Amino acid sequence: MATTTDTGVDFRTRLQTWLPKLVLSPSLAIMLVFVYGFIAFTVYLSFTDSRMLPSYEWVGWQNYDRLFRIREWNIALTNLAVFATLYIAICTVIGLMLAILLDQKIRGEGMLRPIFLYPMALSFIVTGTAWKWMLDPAIGLENTMHLWGWESFAFGWIKDREMAIYTIVIAAVWQSSGFVMAMFLAGLRGIDNEILKAAQMDGASNFQLYRRIILPQLRPAFLSAFVILSHLAIKSYDLVIALTGGGPGNATALPATFMYSYTFTRNQMGIGAASAVIMLMTIAAIMVPYLYAELREKK
Repeated sequence: MATTTDTGVDFRTRLQTWLPKLVLSPSLAIMLVFVYGFIAFTVYLSFTDSRMLPSYEWVGWQNYDRLFRIREWNIALTNLAVFATLYIAICTVIGLMLAILLDQKIRGEGMLRPIFLYPMALSFIVTGTAWKWMLDPAIGLENTMHLWGWESFAFGWIKDREMAIYTIVIAAVWQSSGFVMAMFLAGLRGIDNEILKAAQMDGASNFQLYRRIILPQLRPAFLSAFVILSHLAIKSYDLVIALTGGGPGNATALPATFMYSYTFTRNQMGIGAASAVIMLMTIAAIMVPYLYAELREKK
């Protein structure tokens, strides 16, 4: 009888151990095939002479060598450097300022937080389309100012080769600043008030509180914001396509738009795959040190 009971308990224990694995195994298998499998296939294609369709003729590093000789790719990298730098810096500053404002327990905080976070709930396609309407000189802000009597007002950045990239920055900052604010606000609310009270009793000013105590303790939030915003900047595609289509010319082309163009429009799949691998390695160069630091800190 005891043996039967022990067997039943052992079976239930094993079932409790294996049941979650059995439930998750289909999702894991699908992820392995359709995420990591296709990543591996893309890496393989980047070393082949693939054009309209995948080819298995091995060409080694030839696609990577050709990639960095293409003028459009170098323009896309330059645009990415401008876009990512401004996007990350402005989002971080605005997000931090909004978080500090809401952390003052101001009236209406419960209403302001959803308003600031709402843009992040929208897709980048919707954001790009809305900002395209607003920035179009024929129907947007410039036209509205003219109708109101301000005939000299001009804001045609979206049509200007030199300024068009900054319209991408404006739209992206508008969408992501609220999300960064939420990250900083969570960090601010997690700081021990006793430390702040002790510093105030010692005569520390508000500026000194933020410079010496609060901002240093927000380092994890700064790092998380940098990683997330960098990832969003590198893979930006739908916002650019909806807002400017990569134009005028190649003025707002980014690596993601270059990859799509060469893979599906110009029938240079090998070059497109090589650019995708470069983007993947750039994201990995940001993510891997971050994950390593997080795991090391937990240990």
